[in-house]
Amino acid sequence: MKFINVGFNNMVSAARVVALVSSDAAPSKRLVQDAKDAGRAIDCTCGRKTRCVIITDSDHIVLSALQAETVAARLNGSDEEGEQNE
Repeated sequence: MKFINVGFNNMVSAARVVALVSSDAAPSKRLVQDAKDAGRAIDCTCGRKTRCVIITDSDHIVLSALQAETVAARLNGSDEEGEQNE
């Protein structure tokens, strides 16, 4: 099982990630608000501004203070890093 760091030593399973969305658009803000109301939002920002919304296959929403590009690079590079460390 591989994990990606979504900021401040918080990890998300790479296999469960469905989409990475920027938090600037109005539809993503509605998605986050609906998830908070339903109790499906996981806030990993440590009080900072939300820059990336991570959608999982279990319909949970993970909020990250990292940019979507940074999380995507970590997600794509997770296989390469695992091979280099072994």
